[in-house]
Amino acid sequence: MSPSGAEFIRQIKAGIEEIDPAAVSELVGNGVAIIDVRESDEWAQGHLPGAKHVPRSYLESRIEGVVPDRSQRVVLYCASGNRSALAAHTLSNDLGYEHVASMTGGITLWKDRGYEVVVPRTFTPEQRERYSRHLLIPEIGESGQQKLLDAKVLLLGAGGLGSPTALYLAAAGVGTLGILDSDLVDLSNLQRQVIHNTARIGVPKVESAEETIHALNPDVNVVPYKTRLDASNIMEIISGYDIVVDGVDNFPTRYLLNDASVRLRIPVVSASVLGFDGQLSVFKPYEGPCYRCLFPEPPPAELAPSCGANGVLGVLPGTMGLLQATEVIKLITGAGEPAIGRLLLYDALAGTLDELKIRRDPACPICSRDPDSISDEEMGVFPDYDAFCAAAG
Repeated sequence: MSPSGAEFIRQIKAGIEEIDPAAVSELVGNGVAIIDVRESDEWAQGHLPGAKHVPRSYLESRIEGVVPDRSQRVVLYCASGNRSALAAHTLSNDLGYEHVASMTGGITLWKDRGYEVVVPRTFTPEQRERYSRHLLIPEIGESGQQKLLDAKVLLLGAGGLGSPTALYLAAAGVGTLGILDSDLVDLSNLQRQVIHNTARIGVPKVESAEETIHALNPDVNVVPYKTRLDASNIMEIISGYDIVVDGVDNFPTRYLLNDASVRLRIPVVSASVLGFDGQLSVFKPYEGPCYRCLFPEPPPAELAPSCGANGVLGVLPGTMGLLQATEVIKLITGAGEPAIGRLLLYDALAGTLDELKIRRDPACPICSRDPDSISDEEMGVFPDYDAFCAAAG
Protein backbone atom coordinates (compact mmCIF):
# COMPACT_ATOMS: atom_id res chain seq x y z
CA MET A 1 0.00 0.00 0.00
CA SER A 2 1.34 3.43 -0.91
CA PRO A 3 2.10 5.96 1.86
CA SER A 4 -0.92 8.00 0.86
CA GLY A 5 -3.08 4.85 0.89
CA ALA A 6 -1.76 3.83 4.29
CA GLU A 7 -2.48 7.29 5.66
CA PHE A 8 -6.02 7.16 4.28
CA ILE A 9 -6.66 3.82 6.02
CA ARG A 10 -5.28 5.24 9.29
CA GLN A 11 -7.69 8.15 9.02
CA ILE A 12 -10.60 5.81 8.31
CA LYS A 13 -9.72 3.60 11.28
CA ALA A 14 -9.45 6.62 13.53
CA GLY A 15 -13.11 7.37 12.83
CA ILE A 16 -14.56 3.91 13.42
CA GLU A 17 -14.70 1.36 16.22
CA GLU A 18 -12.23 -1.51 16.00
CA ILE A 19 -12.67 -4.66 18.02
CA ASP A 20 -10.20 -7.41 18.89
CA PRO A 21 -10.83 -11.02 17.77
CA ALA A 22 -11.01 -12.07 21.43
CA ALA A 23 -14.00 -9.79 21.95
CA VAL A 24 -15.59 -10.93 18.70
CA SER A 25 -15.34 -14.56 19.80
CA GLU A 26 -17.54 -13.66 22.78
CA LEU A 27 -20.13 -12.07 20.49
CA VAL A 28 -20.57 -14.99 18.06
CA GLY A 29 -24.05 -16.44 18.47
CA ASN A 30 -25.25 -13.67 20.75
CA GLY A 31 -27.45 -11.68 18.42
CA VAL A 32 -24.62 -9.78 16.74
CA ALA A 33 -24.46 -9.67 12.95
CA ILE A 34 -21.02 -10.91 11.87
CA ILE A 35 -20.41 -9.85 8.27
CA ASP A 36 -17.62 -11.13 6.02
CA VAL A 37 -16.86 -8.52 3.36
CA ARG A 38 -14.27 -10.54 1.43
CA GLU A 39 -14.74 -11.94 -2.07
CA SER A 40 -16.43 -15.27 -2.79
CA ASP A 41 -13.21 -17.23 -3.32
CA GLU A 42 -11.90 -16.04 0.07
CA TRP A 43 -15.19 -16.91 1.78
CA ALA A 44 -15.02 -20.44 0.34
CA GLN A 45 -11.66 -20.98 2.07
CA GLY A 46 -13.19 -20.45 5.51
CA HIS A 47 -15.15 -17.94 7.57
CA LEU A 48 -16.17 -17.13 11.14
CA PRO A 49 -18.94 -19.25 12.69
CA GLY A 50 -22.34 -17.71 12.06
CA ALA A 51 -20.99 -15.10 9.65
CA LYS A 52 -22.98 -13.80 6.68
CA HIS A 53 -21.26 -13.08 3.39
CA VAL A 54 -21.71 -9.62 1.88
CA PRO A 55 -18.76 -8.71 -0.39
CA ARG A 56 -17.69 -5.11 0.03
CA SER A 57 -18.42 -4.42 -3.64
CA TYR A 58 -22.09 -5.31 -3.00
CA LEU A 59 -22.34 -3.79 0.47
CA GLU A 60 -24.66 -0.89 -0.34
CA SER A 61 -27.11 -3.04 -2.33
CA ARG A 62 -27.22 -6.15 -0.11
CA ILE A 63 -26.57 -5.24 3.51
CA GLU A 64 -30.16 -4.21 4.23
CA GLY A 65 -31.39 -7.65 3.18
CA VAL A 66 -29.00 -9.27 5.66
CA VAL A 67 -29.21 -6.69 8.48
CA PRO A 68 -32.51 -4.81 8.11
CA ASP A 69 -32.34 -3.33 11.62
CA ARG A 70 -29.91 -0.40 11.57
CA SER A 71 -29.74 -0.40 15.36
CA GLN A 72 -28.40 -3.98 15.52
CA ARG A 73 -24.78 -4.50 16.55
CA VAL A 74 -22.68 -5.29 13.43
CA VAL A 75 -19.10 -6.56 13.28
CA LEU A 76 -17.35 -6.59 9.91
CA TYR A 77 -14.19 -8.43 9.00
CA CYS A 78 -11.98 -9.12 5.99
CA ALA A 79 -8.51 -10.66 5.54
CA SER A 80 -6.48 -8.09 7.48
CA GLY A 81 -8.87 -5.39 8.69
CA ASN A 82 -8.53 -2.77 5.96
CA ARG A 83 -11.50 -3.55 3.73
CA SER A 84 -13.71 -4.09 6.78
CA ALA A 85 -12.64 -0.68 8.13
CA LEU A 86 -13.73 0.96 4.87
CA ALA A 87 -16.98 -1.02 4.99
CA ALA A 88 -17.59 0.04 8.60
CA HIS A 89 -17.06 3.67 7.61
CA THR A 90 -19.65 3.25 4.82
CA LEU A 91 -22.23 1.61 7.08
CA SER A 92 -21.85 4.21 9.82
CA ASN A 93 -21.53 7.37 7.77
CA ASP A 94 -23.46 6.67 4.58
CA LEU A 95 -26.04 4.00 5.44
CA GLY A 96 -27.06 5.00 8.95
CA TYR A 97 -26.06 1.90 10.93
CA GLU A 98 -25.65 2.83 14.57
CA HIS A 99 -23.36 0.18 16.13
CA VAL A 100 -20.70 -0.92 13.67
CA ALA A 101 -17.19 -2.23 14.32
CA SER A 102 -14.34 -3.66 12.26
CA MET A 103 -12.41 -6.68 13.56
CA THR A 104 -8.74 -5.87 14.04
CA GLY A 105 -6.38 -7.99 11.96
CA GLY A 106 -9.21 -9.68 10.07
CA ILE A 107 -9.56 -13.42 9.74
CA THR A 108 -5.76 -13.72 9.53
CA LEU A 109 -5.38 -12.66 13.17
CA TRP A 110 -8.48 -14.69 14.09
CA LYS A 111 -6.79 -17.84 12.75
CA ASP A 112 -3.47 -16.97 14.40
CA ARG A 113 -5.28 -16.82 17.75
CA GLY A 114 -6.62 -20.33 17.17
CA TYR A 115 -10.32 -19.52 16.95
CA GLU A 116 -12.73 -21.72 15.01
CA VAL A 117 -13.01 -21.32 11.25
CA VAL A 118 -15.90 -22.81 9.30
CA VAL A 119 -15.00 -24.19 5.89
CA PRO A 120 -18.18 -24.20 3.80
CA ARG A 121 -19.13 -27.05 1.55
CA THR A 122 -18.41 -26.17 -2.02
CA PHE A 123 -20.69 -26.27 -5.03
CA THR A 124 -19.74 -27.93 -8.27
CA PRO A 125 -19.35 -25.62 -11.27
CA GLU A 126 -22.64 -27.01 -12.60
CA GLN A 127 -24.41 -26.23 -9.33
CA ARG A 128 -23.02 -22.70 -9.24
CA GLU A 129 -24.41 -22.09 -12.70
CA ARG A 130 -27.74 -23.84 -12.08
CA TYR A 131 -28.44 -21.97 -8.83
CA SER A 132 -26.64 -18.73 -9.72
CA ARG A 133 -29.76 -16.58 -9.34
CA HIS A 134 -30.34 -17.97 -5.84
CA LEU A 135 -26.74 -17.31 -4.89
CA LEU A 136 -27.24 -13.64 -5.74
CA ILE A 137 -30.17 -13.23 -3.32
CA PRO A 138 -28.94 -12.23 0.17
CA GLU A 139 -31.83 -14.05 1.86
CA ILE A 140 -30.72 -17.33 0.25
CA GLY A 141 -27.11 -17.13 -0.93
CA GLU A 142 -24.74 -20.05 -0.54
CA SER A 143 -25.89 -21.05 2.95
CA GLY A 144 -29.55 -21.05 1.95
CA GLN A 145 -28.88 -23.02 -1.20
CA GLN A 146 -26.96 -25.59 0.83
CA LYS A 147 -29.97 -25.89 3.15
CA LEU A 148 -32.15 -26.54 0.11
CA LEU A 149 -29.80 -29.23 -1.16
CA ASP A 150 -29.83 -30.88 2.28
CA ALA A 151 -33.61 -30.67 2.73
CA LYS A 152 -36.09 -33.55 2.57
CA VAL A 153 -39.63 -32.64 1.55
CA LEU A 154 -42.57 -35.02 1.18
CA LEU A 155 -45.34 -34.19 -1.29
CA LEU A 156 -48.69 -35.85 -0.68
CA GLY A 157 -50.12 -36.09 -4.16
CA ALA A 158 -48.67 -35.74 -7.64
CA GLY A 159 -51.81 -34.08 -8.96
CA GLY A 160 -52.89 -30.49 -9.52
CA LEU A 161 -51.15 -29.05 -6.46
CA GLY A 162 -48.29 -31.53 -6.27
CA SER A 163 -47.28 -31.03 -9.92
CA PRO A 164 -46.18 -27.36 -9.80
CA THR A 165 -44.89 -27.69 -6.27
CA ALA A 166 -42.69 -30.64 -7.19
CA LEU A 167 -41.40 -28.97 -10.35
CA TYR A 168 -40.35 -25.75 -8.65
CA LEU A 169 -38.89 -27.43 -5.57
CA ALA A 170 -36.84 -29.65 -7.88
CA ALA A 171 -35.74 -26.64 -9.90
CA ALA A 172 -34.80 -24.85 -6.65
CA GLY A 173 -32.53 -27.74 -5.70
CA VAL A 174 -34.39 -29.39 -2.83
CA GLY A 175 -32.19 -32.44 -2.43
CA THR A 176 -34.78 -35.10 -1.60
CA LEU A 177 -38.40 -35.10 -2.75
CA GLY A 178 -40.69 -37.84 -1.52
CA ILE A 179 -43.82 -38.17 -3.69
CA LEU A 180 -46.84 -40.17 -2.54
CA ASP A 181 -49.69 -41.01 -4.92
CA SER A 182 -51.47 -44.27 -5.71
CA ASP A 183 -53.17 -43.15 -8.95
CA LEU A 184 -52.36 -43.57 -12.63
CA VAL A 185 -52.13 -40.68 -15.08
CA ASP A 186 -55.51 -40.09 -16.73
CA LEU A 187 -56.39 -37.88 -19.71
CA SER A 188 -58.63 -35.72 -17.50
CA ASN A 189 -55.61 -34.94 -15.28
CA LEU A 190 -53.65 -33.14 -18.00
CA GLN A 191 -55.74 -29.95 -17.87
CA ARG A 192 -53.93 -29.05 -14.62
CA GLN A 193 -51.41 -31.75 -13.59
CA VAL A 194 -48.49 -30.34 -15.57
CA ILE A 195 -45.84 -32.76 -14.35
CA HIS A 196 -47.41 -35.47 -16.57
CA ASN A 197 -47.99 -35.68 -20.32
CA THR A 198 -50.12 -37.48 -22.89
CA ALA A 199 -47.56 -40.19 -23.56
CA ARG A 200 -47.73 -41.25 -19.90
CA ILE A 201 -51.46 -41.90 -19.66
CA GLY A 202 -51.86 -45.12 -17.69
CA VAL A 203 -48.46 -44.76 -15.99
CA PRO A 204 -48.32 -44.46 -12.17
CA LYS A 205 -48.19 -40.80 -11.26
CA VAL A 206 -45.17 -41.24 -9.00
CA GLU A 207 -43.20 -42.76 -11.89
CA SER A 208 -44.28 -40.02 -14.28
CA ALA A 209 -43.37 -37.31 -11.75
CA GLU A 210 -39.99 -38.90 -11.07
CA GLU A 211 -39.15 -38.98 -14.78
CA THR A 212 -40.04 -35.30 -15.23
CA ILE A 213 -38.11 -34.22 -12.13
CA HIS A 214 -34.96 -36.08 -13.17
CA ALA A 215 -35.15 -34.50 -16.63
CA LEU A 216 -35.37 -31.07 -14.97
CA ASN A 217 -32.73 -31.59 -12.25
CA PRO A 218 -30.90 -34.93 -12.15
CA ASP A 219 -29.36 -34.07 -8.76
CA VAL A 220 -32.71 -34.41 -6.97
CA ASN A 221 -33.28 -37.71 -5.16
CA VAL A 222 -36.90 -38.76 -5.72
CA VAL A 223 -38.44 -41.23 -3.27
CA PRO A 224 -41.70 -42.60 -4.75
CA TYR A 225 -44.54 -44.01 -2.65
CA LYS A 226 -47.15 -45.70 -4.86
CA THR A 227 -49.63 -46.14 -2.05
CA ARG A 228 -52.43 -44.42 -0.16
CA LEU A 229 -51.71 -42.72 3.14
CA ASP A 230 -53.51 -44.24 6.10
CA ALA A 231 -53.16 -44.78 9.82
CA SER A 232 -51.08 -47.93 9.30
CA ASN A 233 -48.27 -46.26 7.32
CA ILE A 234 -48.31 -42.50 7.98
CA MET A 235 -45.86 -42.43 10.88
CA GLU A 236 -43.31 -44.51 8.98
CA ILE A 237 -43.67 -42.53 5.77
CA ILE A 238 -43.54 -38.95 7.07
CA SER A 239 -40.88 -39.55 9.75
CA GLY A 240 -37.54 -38.11 8.71
CA TYR A 241 -38.93 -35.46 6.38
CA ASP A 242 -38.36 -31.80 7.19
CA ILE A 243 -41.64 -30.57 5.68
CA VAL A 244 -44.80 -32.15 4.29
CA VAL A 245 -46.67 -30.54 1.39
CA ASP A 246 -50.39 -31.28 1.65
CA GLY A 247 -52.03 -31.77 -1.72
CA VAL A 248 -54.60 -34.36 -0.65
CA ASP A 249 -58.24 -34.12 -1.70
CA ASN A 250 -60.21 -35.53 1.22
CA PHE A 251 -60.87 -34.59 4.83
CA PRO A 252 -60.09 -37.91 6.56
CA THR A 253 -56.52 -37.86 5.22
CA ARG A 254 -56.10 -34.18 6.14
CA TYR A 255 -57.10 -34.83 9.76
CA LEU A 256 -54.86 -37.89 9.89
CA LEU A 257 -51.95 -35.86 8.48
CA ASN A 258 -52.54 -33.07 10.97
CA ASP A 259 -52.58 -35.34 13.99
CA ALA A 260 -49.49 -37.28 12.90
CA SER A 261 -47.48 -34.20 11.90
CA VAL A 262 -48.22 -32.50 15.23
CA ARG A 263 -47.01 -35.56 17.10
CA LEU A 264 -43.81 -35.63 15.02
CA ARG A 265 -43.46 -31.81 15.00
CA ILE A 266 -43.21 -31.67 11.21
CA PRO A 267 -44.47 -28.48 9.49
CA VAL A 268 -47.19 -28.90 6.87
CA VAL A 269 -47.72 -26.50 3.96
CA SER A 270 -51.37 -27.00 3.08
CA ALA A 271 -53.42 -25.78 0.13
CA SER A 272 -56.75 -26.58 -1.47
CA VAL A 273 -58.56 -25.55 -4.65
CA LEU A 274 -62.11 -25.63 -5.96
CA GLY A 275 -63.63 -23.86 -8.93
CA PHE A 276 -61.93 -20.46 -8.98
CA ASP A 277 -61.04 -20.37 -5.27
CA GLY A 278 -57.87 -21.43 -3.48
CA GLN A 279 -56.62 -21.28 0.09
CA LEU A 280 -53.28 -21.85 1.77
CA SER A 281 -51.75 -21.92 5.23
CA VAL A 282 -48.64 -23.22 7.00
CA PHE A 283 -49.20 -25.40 10.06
CA LYS A 284 -46.02 -25.49 12.13
CA PRO A 285 -46.60 -27.50 15.31
CA TYR A 286 -46.51 -25.50 18.55
CA GLU A 287 -45.51 -22.28 16.77
CA GLY A 288 -48.98 -21.63 15.40
CA PRO A 289 -52.39 -23.23 15.03
CA CYS A 290 -52.86 -26.70 13.59
CA TYR A 291 -55.43 -27.77 11.01
CA ARG A 292 -57.88 -28.74 13.76
CA CYS A 293 -57.66 -25.26 15.27
CA LEU A 294 -58.89 -23.93 11.92
CA PHE A 295 -61.37 -26.72 11.18
CA PRO A 296 -62.40 -28.47 14.42
CA GLU A 297 -64.87 -30.48 12.35
CA PRO A 298 -65.13 -31.05 8.59
CA PRO A 299 -67.88 -29.10 6.82
CA PRO A 300 -70.96 -30.89 5.49
CA ALA A 301 -70.39 -32.60 2.14
CA GLU A 302 -72.68 -30.18 0.30
CA LEU A 303 -70.44 -27.28 1.37
CA ALA A 304 -67.21 -28.97 0.30
CA PRO A 305 -67.73 -30.77 -3.00
CA SER A 306 -64.77 -32.37 -4.74
CA CYS A 307 -63.04 -30.98 -7.83
CA GLY A 308 -64.27 -34.07 -9.66
CA ALA A 309 -67.85 -33.12 -8.85
CA ASN A 310 -67.61 -29.34 -9.07
CA GLY A 311 -64.64 -28.67 -11.39
CA VAL A 312 -61.56 -26.49 -11.04
CA LEU A 313 -59.92 -23.85 -13.21
CA GLY A 314 -56.88 -25.56 -14.72
CA VAL A 315 -54.37 -22.85 -13.82
CA LEU A 316 -55.60 -22.44 -10.23
CA PRO A 317 -53.67 -25.44 -8.80
CA GLY A 318 -50.60 -23.96 -10.49
CA THR A 319 -51.08 -20.67 -8.67
CA MET A 320 -51.62 -22.32 -5.29
CA GLY A 321 -48.91 -24.93 -5.85
CA LEU A 322 -46.37 -22.19 -6.56
CA LEU A 323 -47.39 -20.46 -3.33
CA GLN A 324 -46.87 -23.77 -1.54
CA ALA A 325 -43.40 -24.13 -3.07
CA THR A 326 -42.57 -20.58 -1.97
CA GLU A 327 -43.61 -21.31 1.61
CA VAL A 328 -41.51 -24.50 1.62
CA ILE A 329 -38.42 -22.59 0.48
CA LYS A 330 -39.00 -19.94 3.15
CA LEU A 331 -39.26 -22.60 5.85
CA ILE A 332 -36.08 -24.32 4.69
CA THR A 333 -33.93 -21.21 4.30
CA GLY A 334 -35.39 -19.13 7.11
CA ALA A 335 -36.15 -16.28 4.71
CA GLY A 336 -39.16 -14.04 5.14
CA GLU A 337 -42.28 -14.78 7.15
CA PRO A 338 -44.03 -18.08 6.43
CA ALA A 339 -47.84 -18.08 6.49
CA ILE A 340 -48.01 -19.51 10.03
CA GLY A 341 -51.21 -18.40 11.75
CA ARG A 342 -52.55 -16.97 8.50
CA LEU A 343 -55.05 -18.33 5.98
CA LEU A 344 -54.53 -16.94 2.49
CA LEU A 345 -57.67 -16.86 0.31
CA TYR A 346 -57.24 -16.46 -3.45
CA ASP A 347 -60.18 -15.57 -5.70
CA ALA A 348 -59.05 -16.10 -9.28
CA LEU A 349 -62.16 -14.51 -10.77
CA ALA A 350 -61.78 -11.30 -8.78
CA GLY A 351 -57.98 -11.41 -8.84
CA THR A 352 -57.80 -10.85 -5.07
CA LEU A 353 -55.71 -12.38 -2.31
CA ASP A 354 -57.16 -11.92 1.18
CA GLU A 355 -55.78 -12.97 4.55
CA LEU A 356 -57.40 -14.21 7.73
CA LYS A 357 -55.56 -14.43 11.04
CA ILE A 358 -55.94 -17.76 12.82
CA ARG A 359 -54.84 -18.61 16.35
CA ARG A 360 -54.16 -21.75 18.30
CA ASP A 361 -57.22 -23.08 20.04
CA PRO A 362 -56.36 -23.54 23.75
CA ALA A 363 -58.91 -26.38 23.81
CA CYS A 364 -57.67 -28.06 20.62
CA PRO A 365 -57.66 -31.83 21.23
CA ILE A 366 -54.41 -32.18 19.26
CA CYS A 367 -51.99 -29.26 19.61
CA SER A 368 -53.05 -28.04 23.07
CA ARG A 369 -51.66 -31.20 24.60
CA ASP A 370 -48.10 -31.27 25.92
CA PRO A 371 -46.22 -33.24 23.23
CA ASP A 372 -43.98 -34.84 25.84
CA SER A 373 -47.03 -36.41 27.45
CA ILE A 374 -47.74 -38.57 24.40
CA SER A 375 -46.58 -42.09 25.12
CA ASP A 376 -44.78 -44.29 22.61
CA GLU A 377 -47.87 -46.51 22.46
CA GLU A 378 -50.09 -43.54 21.54
CA MET A 379 -47.79 -42.10 18.86
CA GLY A 380 -49.03 -44.37 16.09
CA VAL A 381 -52.63 -44.87 17.24
CA PHE A 382 -55.29 -42.80 15.46
CA PRO A 383 -59.09 -42.71 15.52
CA ASP A 384 -61.35 -43.67 12.59
CA TYR A 385 -61.22 -40.47 10.55
CA ASP A 386 -63.66 -41.76 7.93
CA ALA A 387 -66.28 -42.24 10.64
CA PHE A 388 -65.39 -38.87 12.21
CA CYS A 389 -65.85 -37.02 8.91
CA ALA A 390 -69.02 -38.98 8.04
CA ALA A 391 -70.56 -38.11 11.41
CA ALA A 392 -69.69 -34.43 10.95
CA GLY A 393 -71.18 -34.39 7.47
